[in-house]
Amino acid sequence: MTARILNGNAIRDQIYSEIHSQIQQLTAVGIWPGLATVLVGENPASKIYVNSKIAACEQLGLASSRFTPPSTVTTEELLELVCELNARDDVDGILVQLPLPPQVDSKKVLEAVDPAKDVDGFHPVSLGHLVSGRPGLVACTPLGVMEILRRSEVTLEGANAVVVGRSDIVGKPMALLLMHAHATVTICHSKTRDLAGVVRRGDIVVAAIGRAGMVLPDWIQPGATVIDVGTNRVTDAAEAERLFANFPERLAKFREKGSALVGDVHPDAVQVAGALTPVPGGVGPLTIAMLMSNTVKAARLRRMNSVMQPAAARKP
Repeated sequence: MTARILNGNAIRDQIYSEIHSQIQQLTAVGIWPGLATVLVGENPASKIYVNSKIAACEQLGLASSRFTPPSTVTTEELLELVCELNARDDVDGILVQLPLPPQVDSKKVLEAVDPAKDVDGFHPVSLGHLVSGRPGLVACTPLGVMEILRRSEVTLEGANAVVVGRSDIVGKPMALLLMHAHATVTICHSKTRDLAGVVRRGDIVVAAIGRAGMVLPDWIQPGATVIDVGTNRVTDAAEAERLFANFPERLAKFREKGSALVGDVHPDAVQVAGALTPVPGGVGPLTIAMLMSNTVKAARLRRMNSVMQPAAARKP
């Protein structure tokens, strides 16, 4: 058996088409959704991430603005910038790219973002809404995973779902979204007793632990749906041999480039799982797509009422 590959790029394109229509509806009533990104310093990986988000804005017709404080920025200076962006009516979403420099209190900065503009879904208010099942802005990666599952027609109601990883950004919100979809959810992590045995019980496995190829094929229940959230860059030749022994083309590319991207799930799991997201090309494209979706949603929630109220007031 070879797993059905859940193509994140194809699902992203479906969502982009829907977002484009939503943006047209908003611009027709004078609302131009806008995203502000804050990129501190010269971190190469962060630059790539922010550039990809700006490119997505341009592709969809979203307004975007970029702010690039130096790596010497203080917490107070960043708080002042966030305060300014909170006050700007043309900014619907604020994204503070992580990681921030060590001298900056990251939590303080993230909690300063207006919850109505928290398109990353990291604010305690956003998390509180998620816990209580109230509508709001949800962290982009877990939200993207739910879109993959829904659009791939994976049955969630009554399914045993195992989330490997307990981060505030992925693991915890992922578990809550699955619970709200009526799955029975187990959260596990590196300290879980008999981790392999717990994972093996999952009809759905979401791997978000940040360790290359940690989830081995014999951890997977035959036929399970496996969502691989991990993106790990492998540079060690012995590690590449372990991961790609049955994938000569990927091993050849590794030898050519000296590095390769791999998820948290061992590539051999494709022979056991019923469905599997690839790395790259699985969850990653959906994270950016849901950031765009959250920005449009934030614009609609924040500004539609103010646009519609004058019209409503004119009614007899």
